[in-house]
Amino acid sequence: MLQRTASVNNVEMDSLAIASVFQIGDSNLIQGFSRAIAVQREVELFFDNEGNFANYPIFSEPLPLIPISETINMSRQNINPFIKVGNIDIIGVSSSSIVHLGNTNHVTLETRVKHIRQLSPKK
Repeated sequence: MLQRTASVNNVEMDSLAIASVFQIGDSNLIQGFSRAIAVQREVELFFDNEGNFANYPIFSEPLPLIPISETINMSRQNINPFIKVGNIDIIGVSSSSIVHLGNTNHVTLETRVKHIRQLSPKK
């Protein structure tokens, strides 16, 4: 793992929600997962049986992760192993997102959202 030290004087965050992570310090593995069904209607109406993720294939389909087959050559020289930051001001972090101050070996994030828009019939 890349060894650098992050020094932050102040962090202000207004909102952290829905499978998100605020990590201070090093980590080996971060996995974020979130799913949501968002229904927008012209008429305020709720049915108690409509929140079943199994009814929508988007939540069970495998992710099309295409393997990287290219050779990547990279050279890096970190003369100073310290990252110094005065202030970080964050409005919001949501839906399987990460704010991470530190080193990480592996990160996997997945968010699946089914948006449904139901309009009233035209008269």
